Amino acid sequence: MLKNSSGSRPKIVLIACGSFSPPTPMHFRMFEIAKDYFKIHQSHEVIGGIVSPTHDSYGKKGLVNGKHRLTMLSLGLRSSNWIKLSDWEINQCHWNRTKVVLEYHQNALNNFINSRNIDDECVENEHLWFPHKSLLQKDLIKIKLLCGADLLESFAIPGLWKEEDIEDILINHGIVVITRSGSNPETIIFESDILSKYRKHIVLITNFVPNDVSSTKVRTLLRRGESVKYLLDDSVIQYIEKWGLYNSTT
Repeated sequence: MLKNSSGSRPKIVLIACGSFSPPTPMHFRMFEIAKDYFKIHQSHEVIGGIVSPTHDSYGKKGLVNGKHRLTMLSLGLRSSNWIKLSDWEINQCHWNRTKVVLEYHQNALNNFINSRNIDDECVENEHLWFPHKSLLQKDLIKIKLLCGADLLESFAIPGLWKEEDIEDILINHGIVVITRSGSNPETIIFESDILSKYRKHIVLITNFVPNDVSSTKVRTLLRRGESVKYLLDDSVIQYIEKWGLYNSTT
């Protein structure tokens, strides 16, 4: 078991980046699966989770305005006491690469830990995605990218990611991949030189209770005027209906 300078397990914060248009329960469920994994294996202590929706200029199909996605995420996360919402990406003047997003959040956390003369309340008001300050002790925190197997597969597609970005993400942060039972992520890693080189920085976690609900499938149902009851949080559904999001006239 790894230990930090205080003799306890290294503390990590999980961050999920993406469109979240709309956010589904599985987006949040991944955090719980990962937290349980690290608790069982006692390798790291998960002290926080962050959801960071991408900037509007990312231009992905089905991406509604950032203010709507932030509100839907806030509604969907009301029942969580440890997964927080970061609006940093959305509030930038342009889209930022995942590498930059991870760097910003990790630096903000560790700068706070290293600068005890900063007013705690002021910092917490500025960074509402921070874990509770009682969890931020003297040991530095690593931000790990939480994702599904599709993102791992995208790393292996030539030209889709900058190789230096993949290296930076793996070396300085690491990724936690939630995979489906029966899938073979080890093959993806084996067939990729860069993923194989940094295999020790990749944590693979099998989800034995699969949920195939995706934002794309939900948008399809909404566009057709079909029910999405029990696929999204009720409050998120109500918000979508209120603003007429994802229908054919949007």
